[in-house]
Amino acid sequence: MPGTSRDLTRLRTAITAFFALDGFLFAGWVVRIPAIKHQTGASAGDLGLALLGVSAGAVLTMTLTGRLCRRYGSHQVTVACAVLLSLSVALPPLTHSVLALGAVLLIFGAAYGGINVAFNSAAVDLVTALRRPIMPSFHAAFSLGGMVGAGLGGLVAGALSPTVHLAGLAVVGLLVTAAAAPTLLRHEPPSTPTLLHDEPPSAPTPTPSAPETSRRPRGRTRGLVIVFGLIAGCTAYGEGAMADWGALHLEQDLDASSGVAALGYTCFALAMTIGRLSGTALLERLGHGRTVVAGGATAAAGMLLGSLAPSLWAALLGFAVTGLGLANLFPVAVERAGTLAGPSGVATASTFGYGGMLLGPPAIGFMADWLSLPVALTSVAVLAAIATLIGVATRRAVPN
Repeated sequence: MPGTSRDLTRLRTAITAFFALDGFLFAGWVVRIPAIKHQTGASAGDLGLALLGVSAGAVLTMTLTGRLCRRYGSHQVTVACAVLLSLSVALPPLTHSVLALGAVLLIFGAAYGGINVAFNSAAVDLVTALRRPIMPSFHAAFSLGGMVGAGLGGLVAGALSPTVHLAGLAVVGLLVTAAAAPTLLRHEPPSTPTLLHDEPPSAPTPTPSAPETSRRPRGRTRGLVIVFGLIAGCTAYGEGAMADWGALHLEQDLDASSGVAALGYTCFALAMTIGRLSGTALLERLGHGRTVVAGGATAAAGMLLGSLAPSLWAALLGFAVTGLGLANLFPVAVERAGTLAGPSGVATASTFGYGGMLLGPPAIGFMADWLSLPVALTSVAVLAAIATLIGVATRRAVPN
């Protein structure tokens, strides 16, 4: 168990590296979705079904990851999932049918879901040990990784095939994992004090040796954890939509080139990174409740512009405003759930959140077939508005 500030700093660096790697690999995959869609001859609905493989793999893994983390440790599970994620990102361009694409995306989704629950659990342990609201900084690393991955994808889209591009990302992923894994594997997570059942936040916390069964949320606490999970799900839905459908919207509906279409997700990820880098200061100034309300309202307005604007540059502006609004909602939801119920709260909120991120894109695919892709993307604004209303209703549920 880390016992010095230097150990905690090393852990923070290593966990941050895995957040960044996750965003980098995921963005590298999503900017090549239009090319792989063309390669497989899939319609929007077929692509939605294939993307359901990511969702199914992630959700199934998330239900097991909490148990694996309790048995083997969140650090060990993070490293194992990083290896699988790095290897599986190279598989989609090797497929030539919707069925085969869905099958490999099932593996990719399993790794993606597992690593997200594992490193969020590790991050919340570290946030509690450091006693500072630094959770947005970890998610800023994810967004920065996504920005770099999307930007790189846009640069090489015209020069490299998806097969060569994603194989290169797999190599990068394995190298980063090899560099960061030793720090995680050498140290156990810091002890995380948690709240019991329906105790008020000022109640004494249990000792680190308390059995896991005594730390499961009950009653009102369980209900609040689910509410924060809903906030995470509503906002992460927008992240998934932007990742999987943003580039296609710009290319298909606004006649952007493949390189400019990739720039859409880059703008979104850059704005989200800026928002999250300033997240700690924002939380200290506004508090968690006001941050959720302001962010949700901003995201709703931005996505209406991004999805319905007839101009490419107006759409890019809308994507950036959406990223700025969504930036701190997911980190706040996960942290608030952890404050209420410890690791089990983190697992619940993360499952809701990443379930929304991964189930949203297939839903948008079906809506795009029934209506149109721009109209389908307005569902992001609707859910951001719902998150805002939930934020208003829960502002006093957990103290800042």
